[in-house]
Amino acid sequence: MKLFVFDHCPFCLKARMAVGYKNLPVAIEYLQNHDVQARIDKVGANTVPILQTENGNYIAESLDIVEYLDRSDGQPQLLDSTQSTQINRWLSQASEASNTLVFPRWLKIELPEFASQEAKDWFEKNKTRMIDMSFESAFEQSNLAIENMHSVLQRLDFLQLPSDRNNQLSYDDINLFPFLRNLTVVKGLKFPNKVAEYIDQVAKLTRIKLYTAQAI
Repeated sequence: MKLFVFDHCPFCLKARMAVGYKNLPVAIEYLQNHDVQARIDKVGANTVPILQTENGNYIAESLDIVEYLDRSDGQPQLLDSTQSTQINRWLSQASEASNTLVFPRWLKIELPEFASQEAKDWFEKNKTRMIDMSFESAFEQSNLAIENMHSVLQRLDFLQLPSDRNNQLSYDDINLFPFLRNLTVVKGLKFPNKVAEYIDQVAKLTRIKLYTAQAI
C-alpha cells in the first residue's frame, strides 16, 4: 500500500497515525502542494490524503482511510469515539488562532511538500484567503495569537491520557492529536502539563515526529 500526503496536513496525519499505531507496511509519498493534477488523476478531486490499496484502488477520505488501515490486518485496534462533541467544539474555538500561527510557519521550516517555490507560492496564495491577512502580518501577530491559544488550550480539561487507558487509542485521538501536533511548530507556545504529556504519549504510540526541534 502507498499513502500520498503532505507532512503538515492534519487530515493526512490522521492516516499516518493509523499506519504508525498499527506498524503497517505502508509507503509514504509526499506530494507537492501545488500539484493539484496529481491528486485529481488519482481520485478525481483536489484532496489529500490518498491511499492506494493492495489492489491498486484509491481511497480519499481521511477517516475512511483510517478505518481501512485499522481493519487491514484483520485486527482492528482503534476504540470508538466518546468525546466527539467536546473535540469538535474545541477545534472550532482553536481554529482562528491556530491557523494564524501555523500557516506562515510551514513556509519557514523544511517540509517535503514545499520543495519548490511554486509549491510555496500556491500555498500562501490559498491560505492567505483563509486567514484574511498576509503571512507576514500573521507572523507579526504571533504574540497575540499565542496568548489566545494559551487560553484555548486550557479548555482541554477533558483530555484522557493514553497511559490511563492501557495505551489504547481511539478515533477521538485520531481527530484531535493532528491539530495539537501541528502547534508544536510554534516557539513560545506553552502547553498545559497534561496536554504536553498527551502529545508526547500519542506521538510515541503512532511514531509521529513532532515539530519541536524546528519550532519558530
